[in-house]
Amino acid sequence: MEIEKHQHHQLHVFFLPLMAQGHIIPAIDMAKLFASRGHRSTIIITPHFLPFLSKSINQNTDSATQIDILTIKIPTYEVSLPEETESIHMATTTEMLSKFFQALPMLGPQIEELIKRHRPDGLIADMFFPWATDVAVKFGIPRFMFHGTCYFSLCASVCMIRYEPHKKVSSEYETFIIPNFPDKIEFTASKVADFYKEDVEPQYLKLFKDMHEDEMRCNGVLVNSFYELEPAYADHYTNVLGIKSWHIGPLFLNSKGMNLEEKRGMECSIDKQVWLKWLDSKRPNSVIYVCFGSMIKFEDKQLMEIAMALEGSGQEFIWVVRKEKQEEWLPEGFEERMEGKGLIIRGWAPQVLILDHEAVGGFVTHCGWNSILEGVCAGLPMVAWPVSGEQFYNEKLVTQILGIGIGVGVNKWSRNEGDFVKSEKLENALRRVMKGEEAEEMRSKAKGFAQMAKRAIEEGGSSYMDLEAFFQELRLVRLSRKISKFC
Repeated sequence: MEIEKHQHHQLHVFFLPLMAQGHIIPAIDMAKLFASRGHRSTIIITPHFLPFLSKSINQNTDSATQIDILTIKIPTYEVSLPEETESIHMATTTEMLSKFFQALPMLGPQIEELIKRHRPDGLIADMFFPWATDVAVKFGIPRFMFHGTCYFSLCASVCMIRYEPHKKVSSEYETFIIPNFPDKIEFTASKVADFYKEDVEPQYLKLFKDMHEDEMRCNGVLVNSFYELEPAYADHYTNVLGIKSWHIGPLFLNSKGMNLEEKRGMECSIDKQVWLKWLDSKRPNSVIYVCFGSMIKFEDKQLMEIAMALEGSGQEFIWVVRKEKQEEWLPEGFEERMEGKGLIIRGWAPQVLILDHEAVGGFVTHCGWNSILEGVCAGLPMVAWPVSGEQFYNEKLVTQILGIGIGVGVNKWSRNEGDFVKSEKLENALRRVMKGEEAEEMRSKAKGFAQMAKRAIEEGGSSYMDLEAFFQELRLVRLSRKISKFC
């Protein structure tokens, strides 16, 4: 009887993330969260990510039994891509990336077949799949969108699409105020993503306009944030911009304390005992952590400037650098001079665990939302170095609204190489975020937000209750579907 009751109340949800690390990781966190509440989660992904998902999910947790994985194939032949192109990272040129996005709408028939076979109660699809709403409607199930960013950036993106303020200035560096916004936020066209500029990337502009239309017509948006972090923007998104949403983050916090943090992302490039022993030997709040995510490709001359800034600041550091980079970018004798003072990790680092260590006192970040949330939840002030995506919006949230970060003065949006920053600017930001009254004030604010984040996901917290409201929405839709069958 109990089993029948459980099955009656249990929901089954499909997750369809974009084939990129930064999108898949929060989707896994979301699937785990749903499973931990007694519901069944199914992640749909390309075969390339199967080992990664298996490692991330199968950690001998009870929730793992409620998570399934289904695979789909990118129609590479139809868009003239190499057959093995199964992720964004494999689309190594601008032309390949464009073809990859052309292939995504062709996934529709495969998703339809999976829905027909498994009959889920709902589909949570990435923002890059605006066609997913039509697929869900075809089977009478709700489709929810997952952006993977914060309310502040969602509001800014909507206002940029609706009002196009970047088209009303005389130059790309002339400032304008983001219209219909809770706070006075100055911006420039140079910081607006090329995706919104018809004269730069018209094919992506259409995609982003389709995404915005879908944002309005889907059943709602799930947001990896918590109400206390950005209440004005959570309210603005729903009450003013008119988009239904549920804040259910920080998603990764639900796995903390379960020894799952080091399983997030790719295989670590350094043994845990190496970095842990190194950090254990340092004073509290004495180390700056420097990492720019998995997609940013700085040129050697930029890496040289970063190295010079780290040395010039006199600051102890952990610096994560993409694995394939060779050593020409380091100043001569740098590692010898920095022995004991700095640790370079080449490849993938267990970021959540490192940020949580008491020796780490600050974070240099590209302002990707996953990284920002991890920094907030670790209670760290940040040096904000945005590059692409919605990162320039995230920078404004961190530096201007939350007051827990310092910008390095980047002025130009770039797909993945970044606007060049001289060592002097970074060195100054490092000092400001690590030492002195300003640093202590930012650190105090950040720790306050970290406590709010923990409370938000606890039973009765804002994110806990919003997730319950989301489940109730799904149950009501399922019930109405059953009733309509008998009418």
